[in-house]
Amino acid sequence: MSGEGSGRFVPRSAKYLQRYVQASGPAAMASYSLIGAIILIGGIGFAVDSTAGTSPWGLLTGLLVGLVVGFWELGRIVWRR
Repeated sequence: MSGEGSGRFVPRSAKYLQRYVQASGPAAMASYSLIGAIILIGGIGFAVDSTAGTSPWGLLTGLLVGLVVGFWELGRIVWRR
């Protein structure tokens, strides 16, 4: 890559990369909150099953509530823009 513009390639590329990473922040946050809610509340349901012996109802309820909370957070994050 020889020529006049080759010295500006890296800074310009870094600027565009930073812009796209910042623009994708809400989408990443929405997906992390959806997955986190399912795992966290599903884990709580699993723990309830382990202690109370109500298998599989605590886990299923936890996963269902985790889905609802996760999609609620996803919608809140996406529609905030």
